[in-house]
Amino acid sequence: MTEVSIVWFRLDLRLADNPALCAAAERGAIVPVYIWAPEEEGDWPPGAASRWWLGQSLLALERELAQYGVPLTVYRGPCAQALAEIATATGASAVFWNRCYEPAVIARDTRVKQALRTRGLRAESFNAALLNEPWEIENLAGKPFQVFTPFWKRCRAALTDPAPLAIPVALRPGPRPLGQSIESLGLQPRIPWYTQMAEVWQPGARGAQLQLESFLAEKFFHYGAQRNRPDLSATSRLSPHLHFGEIGPRQVWAATAAAARARGMAEEDWRASTFITELGWREFAYHLLFHFPQTPRQPLRAEFAEFPWVPNRAQVETWERGGTGIPMVDAGMRELWSHGWMHNRVRMIVASFLTKNLLQPWQDGARWFWDTLVDADLASNTLGWQWTAGCGADAAPYFRVFNPVMQGRKFDPQGDYVRRWIPELNGLDDGVIHAPWQSGSVVSAYPQPVVDLADSRAAALAAYARRATRQ
Repeated sequence: MTEVSIVWFRLDLRLADNPALCAAAERGAIVPVYIWAPEEEGDWPPGAASRWWLGQSLLALERELAQYGVPLTVYRGPCAQALAEIATATGASAVFWNRCYEPAVIARDTRVKQALRTRGLRAESFNAALLNEPWEIENLAGKPFQVFTPFWKRCRAALTDPAPLAIPVALRPGPRPLGQSIESLGLQPRIPWYTQMAEVWQPGARGAQLQLESFLAEKFFHYGAQRNRPDLSATSRLSPHLHFGEIGPRQVWAATAAAARARGMAEEDWRASTFITELGWREFAYHLLFHFPQTPRQPLRAEFAEFPWVPNRAQVETWERGGTGIPMVDAGMRELWSHGWMHNRVRMIVASFLTKNLLQPWQDGARWFWDTLVDADLASNTLGWQWTAGCGADAAPYFRVFNPVMQGRKFDPQGDYVRRWIPELNGLDDGVIHAPWQSGSVVSAYPQPVVDLADSRAAALAAYARRATRQ
């Protein structure tokens, strides 16, 4: 008699390199399931941009499974109840899934696993999202790392070449339970603000693979030199695909190794490349989130819990709209609103401006990114905001304030990035486009700066210095 197994898809929306799917297929027939239960994700259910991407990615997964004659079943939560009902309806004797690492989801999954096993079902989880599990990497004292460089050194030492799993040769469909359509989940907003995102992104495993291939064909070999240039198309743009598990880090590692070897790149060079190191930063973000689950809301460095922010909702909203009068900041915020994404260098610039020029709490910025980024990832979002605010692991020193004018002139030297997103500045010369007010240029359609950069920097440094001297 053929064993039936449920494959519970979550942030692993792919068939290749999917250990839960492989385990189920090895036993016999499979029942692929996605359960929509945002209320079980604590304070961090998917934001608006993430919901749009999720809907598109589920449709792509449904189409890919259909090519193998296997339907995707969609349910609404609660997850434990839904899985029990599906198991009863299909005669499934096992449930397999790939692990997530958000604190609320870990707690939920623990309860689900216990409930399923109590019912006599086999329930197992696997690692499809990381090169190393967060609990596998420790410092010499047996504690979690809080500094990236020794963390990544230990990771690489523990890592053999992580070969990705192939799609199982045979995918046999099990009995199909009654479910509902992906469209019925209401993931797509009624007002089609996402039209520009749909023009520049292709959610799904196929889109992820195409994005990786395009990057490795040429951009990888110039990544270290060009990655900080938002005016160039020089980054991988894989972050949303990685977040939704449309591609996994083992696949990225293996494909990068193959591309580098094909070009005759030395083994030690590609392993130490900036791009591979970025995979390390992603691992580090998950390591921190797992070991310090309070950090999405609280600073890792406890001395910053009482930092003297000056909350001002009007200033935050001006920043959100891209109306601060600082071109590099506004260009980034407008890119975010239009494409659901922002270049990483610009993310640091806009985050520094919010926290260190406007003295607004980093949590406000993290929440806005969470709602508007298609790659909104709790681990990476938390790491990035705490790094810039100076209150997290590997934190930027408190006296490091990104000057958006200098950053613009260095990384957008001809002003092409600013001109793309702030067309009202198109008539300005390269030398003044990043600080039109300094040259006396007046653009009636563009606001004057909401703060003086020098004065606000000095105020921030004074506040940070007072905090530092109290320790």
